[in-house]
Amino acid sequence: MTAIPRLFSAGLLLAAAFLTLGPPHARAQTSTADITVKGKVRDAKNTSLPGVTVLIKGTTKGATTDEKGNFTLNAVNPDATIVVQFIGYESQELPVKGQTTFSILLKESEKQLDEYVVVAYGTQKKVTKTGAVSTVKGSEIRQAPTVNVSNALVGRVAGLVAINSSGEPGYDGSSLLIRGRSTLGNANPLVVIDGIPRDGLQRINPNDIENISVLKDASAAIYGSRAANGVILITTKRGKTSKPMLSYSFNQGFTTPTRLPEMADAATYAQVQNEINEAGGSPITNTPEEIEKFRDGSDPWGYPNTDWLDAVIKPVSMQNRHDVSVRGGNEKILYFVSLGTLYQDGIYKTSATKYRQHSLRANIDANINRYLTIRLDLSGRLEDRNFPPRSAGSIFRALLRGRPTEAAIWPNGLPGPDIEYGDNPVVTSTNEIGYQRDRNYVLNNNLGLLFYVPGVEGLFIDGNFALDNNFNFNKKFTKPWTLYSFAGYDADGEPILNGSQRGVSAPELEEWYNQSQTVTLNGKINYSRTFGKHYLSTFVAVERSEAKGDNLYAIRKYFISDLVDQIFAGSDREKNNGGGGYAYARLNYFGRVSYNYREKYLFDFNWRYDGSQNFPSDKRFGFFPGVSAGWVLSSEDFWKNNIGANVSDYLKLRLSWGQLGNDQIDNFQYLTTYGLSGTGVIFGDELNKAIYQTRTPNPDITWEVANKYDIGIEAKFLNGLLTLEGDYFYEKRSNILAKRRASIPAYTGLILPDENIGRVENSGFEIQLGHKRTIGKFTYEVLGNVYHGNNKILFWDEEPNVPAWQKSTGRQIGSQLYYEAIGIFRDQKAIDDNPHLADARPGDVIFKDVNKDSVINDLDRVRNDQTATPTWVFGFTMAASYKGFDVTMLWQGAAGAKQYLRTESGLIGNFPMEFVQDRWTKNKSTAPGHAPTIATANIG
Repeated sequence: MTAIPRLFSAGLLLAAAFLTLGPPHARAQTSTADITVKGKVRDAKNTSLPGVTVLIKGTTKGATTDEKGNFTLNAVNPDATIVVQFIGYESQELPVKGQTTFSILLKESEKQLDEYVVVAYGTQKKVTKTGAVSTVKGSEIRQAPTVNVSNALVGRVAGLVAINSSGEPGYDGSSLLIRGRSTLGNANPLVVIDGIPRDGLQRINPNDIENISVLKDASAAIYGSRAANGVILITTKRGKTSKPMLSYSFNQGFTTPTRLPEMADAATYAQVQNEINEAGGSPITNTPEEIEKFRDGSDPWGYPNTDWLDAVIKPVSMQNRHDVSVRGGNEKILYFVSLGTLYQDGIYKTSATKYRQHSLRANIDANINRYLTIRLDLSGRLEDRNFPPRSAGSIFRALLRGRPTEAAIWPNGLPGPDIEYGDNPVVTSTNEIGYQRDRNYVLNNNLGLLFYVPGVEGLFIDGNFALDNNFNFNKKFTKPWTLYSFAGYDADGEPILNGSQRGVSAPELEEWYNQSQTVTLNGKINYSRTFGKHYLSTFVAVERSEAKGDNLYAIRKYFISDLVDQIFAGSDREKNNGGGGYAYARLNYFGRVSYNYREKYLFDFNWRYDGSQNFPSDKRFGFFPGVSAGWVLSSEDFWKNNIGANVSDYLKLRLSWGQLGNDQIDNFQYLTTYGLSGTGVIFGDELNKAIYQTRTPNPDITWEVANKYDIGIEAKFLNGLLTLEGDYFYEKRSNILAKRRASIPAYTGLILPDENIGRVENSGFEIQLGHKRTIGKFTYEVLGNVYHGNNKILFWDEEPNVPAWQKSTGRQIGSQLYYEAIGIFRDQKAIDDNPHLADARPGDVIFKDVNKDSVINDLDRVRNDQTATPTWVFGFTMAASYKGFDVTMLWQGAAGAKQYLRTESGLIGNFPMEFVQDRWTKNKSTAPGHAPTIATANIG
């Protein structure tokens, strides 16, 4: 905003005050006690603010600041209060108290801040941004009832793909992909919290978040060799000029499994057992009378009908969160302090699985003087995870395998038998078999400094010293447990149960301890200034980070009692321990140049000269540039006068290209590495361990390179009631690490190192639409977004002589080979007339003979181009507020993904009901059943 409009707005405020309060007394006398007050008004960037209105409260006496932000008030009562007002900024009231000189810092209002977007190492006005950057407010994230922030972003950010493979408390985060997958290796985006790259997206307290920005194109190039997969920027809340504001919130949530499979009941499973045995030439195991007993429940001891999922999973679990914070400050110090705690219960009826988290944050900004500001950020978090010694995967495997013809719990309350290894989930999901406690302590601290260079408008220096520590202690204590099998009835007709010890033979204890520390130090020289109609903002910076860590492991077995769960109480037999450590460092130089002319012609150049220890010393550094430009057509006269009034209120086109890197690979691949074997040479009575080579080095290894292209459009219609943002993107990733398969066949036994030979391309589009309107005190908003993207492997030295329909080159990353089912053999004639697997029988699946050689074998498998990663993602939000009450609804969806369903079914475990209810049998061989016979090995 230029000086003339600011002076004009100040004049309007003075005129309003004059009309409201009337003119001052022309002959008012100046008291001998009155003083002259002078001051200077500036913004948070230490830039002078002209045109600011400064009034004496309760009077019409006032002044406006000049072009240097200075003002003078004459004849001011020492006990008066001055009021500082400026459009777009928060008003301030300052008691004079006899003070004659003021240095006033104005903070932008919340509405004004909404016009800015957080980008890498700074902020930009939304109207001048040239990159594909999506933002989410912290208030929107807090509306979601999830306890994991990664799950709250789904459906709110266009182009963000989330895959959640677990709902286990403490490990329920989503794997996030920005615009899908573009690499054969690690595709995780970089997470930056308050300007420092660090982990913590999933577990940060949502109530501490001010906003989240997602960098999807060349705007991420400033993060260099870690930016190829995109960047997620999290900004936490800070203090603001106001009286202390105490806030408390409580959220009670209820969770339930989204979908559980319906498994076959006992009668159905018993019938299927007969069919399997009959097809295999074995006698049937269940008579019609016995099957009826399974069905009618007349004998729950001898013929139980168990729903294992119902026996273990409860319909509703509880989760809750408490948060309290204090926020406020004055022109000298600003503060935000918060405390939070959450609890999340597992879904088992007698659950040992629970998650608790306690967090603390204190963000403090101290304005030492008009030139120097010091920032101190302290945050800590305790993640307290509690599980049974058996993993969630093991428990659910037993749940789905559990035969319904066996009891989970006997009528007298004792646990029933297992299939194998003691895995009765009624017991293994509880603390009856021991416990596993995983406590993770996270400490993130940052000391920042901001210094405005005196005498040089727009020049300032800032830097950060960040110290992150992580301590993890994981303790698993396992003890034997007892399961009971039915052994008939005694002479009095009472059931007989035989108990047997399962699991481990004696209590045993495992402990892990890990600690890590990361130190990040950076410094920036910034220059930002407006020259008439030209705006320039630029900086250069250097950053160094070092990380190191250690770990320790120990195990003891054969405890004489489960009452003492400490390492010393275990036996010396079969005891073991181990440990390790790591060290990592990187050094980089980076910067940005941003320029715009009248906020109409926009240009940004980001760069980073990045060094990583993952690569040889002579190839350690790389240069990663990003260029983007924008054109606000709606600011052109030809648009305003001829087109805009009828088409669009606001229209901006933007274009970007960037070259980004990915160094998320195993360390030291350029070196020959060695390990210690468990065997060696015996000298005397001692075993001297031998060393062996663990890796063939690749001295030419380097980072992946991603060339990203993006073209976007932003528009507003109907006076801003309707908004549109769309992007088309294309990315070509090269230098992806892969092994040579065509050059060295697997049968040679030679193992080559990974080489930078892979190439992948990824392209697609995303669209966001929004509508917001306020009618009186009622406000409503409708938002929708859609993303579509496809990747394709261009090259990775695939094995030779692979049929075209089985090649992964040209297909999506992760595509799999499957036989193509085209029907079911209804009779022996159909078998004789078609190629088939050996020993095929009526009811088996007909597989397509893809290569037309009249033989069904591996060469007939076809690569399916759909993977577990969705190619379409949708989000739709509706929100409304009225007089302090608000309601929000979010719908999210995904399409274009496919996952192969594999079960351990047959005599070894139960079937999903969908598999068996429409199966082929001899008695309904002419029925249009869609499922094959269960009595075959060809269904999996």
